[in-house]
Order: sequence, then C-alpha cells, then structure tokens
Amino acid sequence: MKLGTVRAQGAERVACLLDAQGGVLLPPDMGDLVAIIEGGSAAMQNLQAWVRSGQAERFALDQVEVLAPIRRFHRDVLCTGWNYWDHFHESEGKREGQDVPKPDAPTFFTKGPDAVIGPTQAIAFDPTLSAKWDYEAEIVVVIGRTGRSIPQDKAMDHVFGYCLANDVSQRDLQRRHGGQWLKGKSIDGTMPLGPWIVPRDQVDLSAVSLELELNGTRMQHASAAQMAFSVAHLISELSFGMTLRAGDILLTGTPSGIGNARTPPVFLKAGDELVVRATSLGELRNIMRPVALSTYST
Repeated sequence: MKLGTVRAQGAERVACLLDAQGGVLLPPDMGDLVAIIEGGSAAMQNLQAWVRSGQAERFALDQVEVLAPIRRFHRDVLCTGWNYWDHFHESEGKREGQDVPKPDAPTFFTKGPDAVIGPTQAIAFDPTLSAKWDYEAEIVVVIGRTGRSIPQDKAMDHVFGYCLANDVSQRDLQRRHGGQWLKGKSIDGTMPLGPWIVPRDQVDLSAVSLELELNGTRMQHASAAQMAFSVAHLISELSFGMTLRAGDILLTGTPSGIGNARTPPVFLKAGDELVVRATSLGELRNIMRPVALSTYST
C-alpha cells in the first residue's frame, strides 16, 4: 500500500494505492495526509481498517489526477546538499569562485514550499528569471514522528516513508546570492514531488537505484547506498537541537550528472521532458513549460 493525494471529481482526497490499477479514497473527516502522519500508529490502524472494511470508495488510477502527496507544510522544504561525493567533486572549479573544502558533516539548506508541484505537472520555466536551469533527482524522506536531538540508532523510527523529488535549480541565482542556495532553489512551481509515499517498511533503501532522464537520455544514475551520509545520520544531525515534525520532508541530495557540471553545460529549456525514477518509488514525469514568473503578481 502506498499513500498520496489525488484530485477526484474536483476534490482533493487522500488515497491509498493498492495496485497498478487504483485503490481507495479516504473519507474527508480523516484529514489530509499530514494529519494522518501526525496521528501516528492509531491513525494508520484506522486507515488500514477502513481499507479492509469494504466501505471505502474505490478509484481507478487513470480517472484521477495524482498530486504532490504532501500539500500542507509546517515549514520550508528541508534539503541536503553534496550527499553523493561524486556530485561534490564533479562541480569543483565550476562554482564560479564559490568552491569550498569537502565537508565533514552534512550540508543542509531549505527551499520555499511554493516550489512544490505534482508528479506530472508542468515545471514553471521563465528564461528571463534565470539562464541556467538545472535538474537534480533526489530521494525524499518523509518524517513520521516529531523529535529533537534524535540519536542515529533511533532515527529510522522517525521515518514514515519515502518518495521522489526533482530539485530543479537556477545555478546563476545560486551564485548571485553569495552561494546561498535558498533563492536559487525556491522558484514557484519548480519542484515535482511524489508520486506516492511508500512506507518505510516496504523499502530496502540500500537496494534503491535512482536515475534521471532528460528527453530520453539518462543523465543521472546512482544507488542510494552511495550516499555520503546515511538517512539516519542526516536525521540525527539535522535534528540536533532542532525539532523535526511529523509531515516534514527532507530531500537527501542528488548524484553526479547535473547539467551545470557537464562539458559543455546542459541547461533546461522550454519543452524538455524530465523523468525521475527509482526502484520501488515510482517516477516523476514533467515538461518544462513557459510561465511569466518575473511578472508582478499579488
């Protein structure tokens, strides 16, 4: 069973995907997916009982729109940088004077939640905003239990499940703002998330293979086992003195193969199709579509 959010007959509903054809919708009074995650084991038991009851409303996958599974955020999206050493090294000398020594601890940053879109929605693209649009396939950890200063040996108890993201980035905006990544990672409508959250006990992360295709050509490929810092290490380090809340999402870094590090560089353009996929986690499939992001809006 996988969990997500869909639009069915014009309404957003929490959905349980049971097979390749579809699954069941949860009643609105159970709340959104964040509320279910916050509800812990009791909420999950209620959910499973509803699915088994035979009363649940079924849906066909081809009759609904699959949305980003998390639709309500407590805070910015939490992110990890340089968590595959081959990615760190591929960009050496290509950071326009902003190179740093290889870090001894995980590198963290955040991005605005308005960047989040669904697994098949178009990625907003405005070439007047940036000339260096890049892709980053990532595995996402969904936090399942609130905690602070979580020790590594308890960290996995705080994981609800996993999904995927494409951390589309604007490299020139990253450089423009002193190497701080918030601005160059937070453009509205640019981060596909999903498609479904796969519960932790259904995923052997050491066996997960992550890849990204651009217009049918594989640009990134790596095993999650190649992460420089494990998920348990990331959670422990990030939560040290800082509360992580149930429903938070944490991107775990991208492997080598980004466009900015290639010779010559490969940057995204209107009409490009990006596919992110990973073993047992499904795929994101998105088109770059022009949007006037630099136009004044209220």
